[in-house]
Parts: sequence; structure tokens; C-alpha cells
Amino acid sequence: MKKMLCFVVLLGMTLNNVTGVTHSLKYFYTASSGLKTFPEFVTVGMVDDQPISYYDSVIRKETPKQDWMAETEGPEYWESNTQVSIGIEQTFKASIDIIKQRFNQTGGVHIVQQMYGCDWDDETEEVTGFDQFGYDGEDFLTWNMETNTFFTPKPQAVITTEKWNNDRAFLERDKNYFNQICPEWVKKYLNYGRSSLMRTDLPSVSFLQKSPYSPISCFATGFYPNRAEMFWRKDGAEIHDGVEKGEILPNNDGTFQMSVDLKLPSSEDWTKYECVFQLSGVNGDIDTRLDKTNIRTNEGNSIPIIIGGVIAALLVLVAIIAGIVWWKKRDNGEKPKIYS
Repeated sequence: MKKMLCFVVLLGMTLNNVTGVTHSLKYFYTASSGLKTFPEFVTVGMVDDQPISYYDSVIRKETPKQDWMAETEGPEYWESNTQVSIGIEQTFKASIDIIKQRFNQTGGVHIVQQMYGCDWDDETEEVTGFDQFGYDGEDFLTWNMETNTFFTPKPQAVITTEKWNNDRAFLERDKNYFNQICPEWVKKYLNYGRSSLMRTDLPSVSFLQKSPYSPISCFATGFYPNRAEMFWRKDGAEIHDGVEKGEILPNNDGTFQMSVDLKLPSSEDWTKYECVFQLSGVNGDIDTRLDKTNIRTNEGNSIPIIIGGVIAALLVLVAIIAGIVWWKKRDNGEKPKIYS
């Protein structure tokens, strides 16, 4: 399921970085029906994959998720966005009912999602906007930045696609938001949270192995940002056979973790192998030579990965059930469109 989102208002700022890095602003909105133990509507705003704002239909209040957001935006900002989110909540509740009718559904658990936002390259100034909607874990509607039109793989969404694509004023507002307003807000939030978002944290690297016959896992944790690569080398050359790379996962302290596994026969000369970690914005690799004496082999030592996996799963659940889409047009007072 693709992700989607974004926010409002234009503010001119420039950021001077030594190296070119792509930064992002995303908003996730999620509406659900049939989930009695979870809010019916949730929004999450994220900058560079760090949550900055949160709202749900239980607390009914937009709240900051970073200290620097609470310190830089005053009460009027949060109250304004609370009202916007309340309005969007009603729109999404109406939308989920419409979509259920189109699929001839009544009961059961159903989820409508949207992710919208933009990526901004701080060196080239290139902007990539995205606006994607999903229903029950599958793509429903997607905006194409090049053609400034929506398309869909679902027959049930064709009527909405045609209606939106015929509303040229709506499409031009979308285009202006994603090309102009969104990247300006990326710069604004990066400036707000520069000390946090622009920092560099190097990882600790260790080797883990559940049993003598299991793959050897090179495990890096505690790094930031999440733009990183990790791979195995043998005699100085990168290898791919017998290698399985894991995803970059979030830790609960705002840093990240990742692992890359290597299957080795017991007869192999392990001293020829090294694990290489590369972090965006950092010159030089972190090379760790494989040493049998440094491999943690008992089950207890795999806890860091297990804990990280649980945390990651919870965050993904929040993102799926708590956050995707309709965009906050505070300035012109427009209401989000309902699927119709």
C-alpha cells in the first residue's frame, strides 16, 4: 500500500547544506469503519519520516509530536489545524460510506487512506509531489504530477476520477500546492527543527547469529537520518550471493536500525568478510571485519532486532490506521472533496 499526504501555506526560506539531500513532507489520513478499538479517523504529519503532528477522532485535537514544533507554532496554529482536521474527519466519514456503497459492502472492517506531500532536493531544488488514495489496502486513486490528472485501477473509482479531472480549477490548486506551497513548508519545518532533523548520528554495529547454522546478521542501530546503505564485502568486493538485506526500521528514540544477513558455510574463511555501513552526508564507510569471537549467538542477543521489529510494526499500524489524507486548505477555507 502506497503512502500519501501534505500541508498548507507558503513561506520563503533558504537552507544551506553542504551535500544534496532529498527532504520530505507527508501527511497521512486514515478513516476506518468496523474497528471499535481504534479511532475512526487519524491524521499524522511527517517531515523526513519524523512525526510532527497528530490528530484523531477520540482526542479531537491537533497536537505536536516534536518539541520544536510545540515551541515554534503557537496555540492559534494548533487550534486552527484542529478545526481543519475536524472538518476533514467528517469528509472522510462520508467518503468511506460512498465507497462501501460502490463496492456493495455493508458490514465488516474497511479503511480509506490518503498520503500526500512532496520531496524536495535541497541541492537541485527539484520537487516531486504525490497524492495517493487507498481503500482496504489497495490503490484507489493516484495523482500524476506530470499530467496533473488522477487515474485509477478500480472501476469503482472511475466516476470520481472523471469528476476530479474535469475540475480544472481544483487540479490547478493541487498543482500549485505540490509544486510551490509544499516545498516551502518543507523548508520551514527543516528550519524549525534543524538541530534535530539535520543532525547525523552514527550507528553501533554488531554481528548476531541465532544458531551456528543460521545466517550471520550485521546489525546497525541508532543511526540518523534513515538514508543509509549496508552490504557485505569479501576481499574488498561487494557480494550479493547469499545476502539478504532488511528494511530500515524506526527505533522508539527517533533513530533507525537495519540489518543485512549473510549465509556462510562453516568451512569458509570468515576473515575475508566485512560488513559495510554508509550514511548519507557522512564521508567514509563504517567497515566492520567479521570475527567469530565477536558474534553474539544466543537467543537473548537477538532482542534488539525483535524489539525494533515490534516498534516498527506498531508505527506502521499507526500510519495505516491513523493517517492518510485530505489536505488542509486553511487559507481559502475550501472543504475537502468527497468521493462522489
